[in-house]
Amino acid sequence: MSRRFNFTAGELLLIDKPIGWTSFDVVSKIRNTLKPLKIKVGHAGTLDPLATGLLIVCTGKLTKSIETLQAHSKTYTGTFCLGATTPSFDLETEIDARFDYSNITSEMVHACTNNFLGAIEQIPPLHSAIRQNGERLYQKARRGEFVEVKKRAVEIYNFEITAVDLPDVAFCVSCSKGTYIRSLAADVGKALNNGAYLSKLCRTQIGDFSLSDARSVTDWVELIRSLKQLPDFQ
Repeated sequence: MSRRFNFTAGELLLIDKPIGWTSFDVVSKIRNTLKPLKIKVGHAGTLDPLATGLLIVCTGKLTKSIETLQAHSKTYTGTFCLGATTPSFDLETEIDARFDYSNITSEMVHACTNNFLGAIEQIPPLHSAIRQNGERLYQKARRGEFVEVKKRAVEIYNFEITAVDLPDVAFCVSCSKGTYIRSLAADVGKALNNGAYLSKLCRTQIGDFSLSDARSVTDWVELIRSLKQLPDFQ
């Protein structure tokens, strides 16, 4: 027998966000599918459109738990590309500067990670969803406005380089709430007296919740639609 779902009392949906979707796109899709119930739906931690992986979506009364869920540690895998920078610190914008990386070795890349372990300060990307004076930073950035972004304190619990095939570097990072992996990639480039931008990112863990237990958006939508035919659906 399929387990009972009560979306009004609250369900926690583990979703594998596809590339190109915003976190709000995912929430909107789930909310529209649940529209007859007229309940709240929200996510517990933004993923950039170019990132994939675990997104937690809460329904009904469980939306009150979003702040608690957002505070959990996160784990990401991905790659960054040395030898160039972009204004957004990722592939959202075009390359604005190039650097010679021929002098950089695998050993240098591995050793560099020690600079970022523990409590650090980083500057969030201008192209981010942070609000300033009631407006998202990315909206200001897209208009070409200069915005002063304050540093924020974050913590890197683990930073492992899993492969080096220059200019591409694969990594796994575990970190605190509020950490921007795009900023981390850019800072690694600077630490190597070079440039770097994030080229791929996947969130694999939020606290004890794992991507391996997540369903695709399509699977969740199909499941919810099938439950509408059952008395268990509330």
